[in-house]
Parts: sequence; structure tokens; C-alpha cells
Amino acid sequence: MKIAIATKDNGRQVSGHAGQCRDWRVFDCQPGQPLPEPALIALTQEQLPHHFQDDGPHPLHGVEVMLAASAGDGFIRHMEKWGAQVLLTGETEPLAALQKILAGEALADTRFDVSTTLCKLRDLFSRH
Repeated sequence: MKIAIATKDNGRQVSGHAGQCRDWRVFDCQPGQPLPEPALIALTQEQLPHHFQDDGPHPLHGVEVMLAASAGDGFIRHMEKWGAQVLLTGETEPLAALQKILAGEALADTRFDVSTTLCKLRDLFSRH
């Protein structure tokens, strides 16, 4: 299962505002195997989900689970079209969140993020 985590601070923290996040860690997890080293994905401006036109391949295509600290409804709907489930968490450490997902444990509740409120307003007019 491919799990992508939106990150910031050089991969040390789970990032909010997933639709604008440039840095992603993608883990290709296999049952019964140790955690693999992540593929480091750095998106260009045009590849950011808020801007991507779905007119070609994307580095995050094929990911089954996407994890972030916050995301708007438009991002969530857009990723569902890609076949990815979006999970939101208040967990700040990417590996701790990943281990909880793999163990089937509940993720920490999200923290308030004013940018999510702004995204919800923008999503009212979104093409997604």
C-alpha cells in the first residue's frame, strides 16, 4: 500500500494545507515487512493539487492513502477521484502517524487551522 505524507521542515513534521504542500514522503508499505525508506517527492508549482489540471501523469498518482494535518473539501474530493483516501491528523511526527495507520490505531485529532476555513470557502467555487 502506498501512503503519502505531506511534510514540512525537511520531512520532520506533518504539514497542513495538503493542496498547497510541495514536499511529500511516499512509503510503499508491504504487509509483514519493515518500513521502507520513503520516496521523496518535491512538487512543482504546476503539480500542486490546487493547480494541477489532471492533464497528464502526476508524481502522487497511485497513492492509496494521503495523510496531512489539514485539507479542504475540494482536495479530498480531488484525491478521491485519483483513488486515494485522505486522512487528517494532529500528529506532528510523520513516522509516528504512519505507524498508527499501519497498526490500525486512531490518529490524533486535528488541530484548528485557519487556512482550512479559508479553503472551505474557496472550495465552494472549486472545479473539484
